[in-house]
Amino acid sequence: MSNGESTRPRLGATDVEDAAEKLRSVLRRTPVHLSRRLSDLAGVPVWLKREDLQSVRSYKLRGAHLFLDSLPAGVRSAGVAAASAGNHAQGVAQACSVQEIHGRIYVPGTTPRQKRDRIVALGGPWVELVLVGDTFDDAAEAAADDAERTGATLVPPFDHPVVMAGQGTVALEAIEQLRTEHGREPSTVVLPVGGGGLLAGCGAWLRERTPSVRIMGVEPAGAVSMAAAVRAGRPVTLNEMDRFVDGAAVRRVGAGPLAMVQAIEPELVAVEEGAVCTEMLSLYQVDGIIAEPAGALAATAVATGTVKAEGDVLVVVSGGNNDVSRYHEILERSMVHEGLKHYFLVTFAQEPGALRRFLDQVLGPDDDIVLFDYIKRNNREEGPALVGLEIGHREDLEPLMARMAASNMGIERIDPSDPIYRYLT
Repeated sequence: MSNGESTRPRLGATDVEDAAEKLRSVLRRTPVHLSRRLSDLAGVPVWLKREDLQSVRSYKLRGAHLFLDSLPAGVRSAGVAAASAGNHAQGVAQACSVQEIHGRIYVPGTTPRQKRDRIVALGGPWVELVLVGDTFDDAAEAAADDAERTGATLVPPFDHPVVMAGQGTVALEAIEQLRTEHGREPSTVVLPVGGGGLLAGCGAWLRERTPSVRIMGVEPAGAVSMAAAVRAGRPVTLNEMDRFVDGAAVRRVGAGPLAMVQAIEPELVAVEEGAVCTEMLSLYQVDGIIAEPAGALAATAVATGTVKAEGDVLVVVSGGNNDVSRYHEILERSMVHEGLKHYFLVTFAQEPGALRRFLDQVLGPDDDIVLFDYIKRNNREEGPALVGLEIGHREDLEPLMARMAASNMGIERIDPSDPIYRYLT
């Protein structure tokens, strides 16, 4: 099929089943297991499809390998080009190495180092990695220019029926496993949404083969490009976007995935990035699962009660390519979201004992100063300080604010929606 055909909902269950047969010898059959923590929170059995355990630590190998396998021999000699926030790139890299096709892969400069290193390791001599811009869209433009200039074939991350068919094998495989290994049928399938390829492919198969199953797509609140496209009836470009959930932070969804979403009519929901961080920590500390932000999206919707179901729930953990250096930011965002960390601008009189009065009059027994940045001004009676506080419980904030008001000190709380927060978290 040509790229032009990707704008029409031409994907069906048989396409996904054919894809599964072609990929059977290439893929690692990732497990499906019960999450007791999420089951307790949801009040129903919650099953995790562990695509974080795929050979490239995400489901993206499925669509990438299938697409490269579909290329005629004459086309392969010109090589391929691809753009990715990281996971699609790893899928393309491994597919290039296995099928011995030269590829140039463009990723934004914000892509975690762990993902970049894995791309190089998986692709070996068959792949060249190119860093460009700050977002996936910057990388996509560079890859498209490369393909036009060199004659290489562009490997789309989500907007192509072959790619969507490959991604759809996640649902087919997971349902088979639930039935044969656990004797269960899901009432709800929860999928993360970025560009829409996974939702489109899985949804196409589910709508035909298990029509009673409820399909839910989960977007990060700071990048709701699919919901915006559904409302507009066409792909739209988000003017502002939170890039934290890098595997799903896409400014513009594909026309093909949108057409499929319009056909299958899933429920679309959004979860806050801070809630994603909290779930990532729970997955790691309780379940022993290393999930990247996009990989935790679907589980977050269950953990926060956004998904309510009466029967078994199948959740796709889509990826585990998380850089350990990001955990400081993840913990910070989680604590802010949970209401346990707050920042204030405090005006101190430049006199002995000013800080002692703040400690005695304002701080409670479970409050802890975790940041104190004071700027002393010469020939001034006052000096400002940026103060970060951790409180023991969310409900401790109100009495803290009351003590601040009663102290007669100049104290201003920095709202989490303020742009300055991007420099603090």
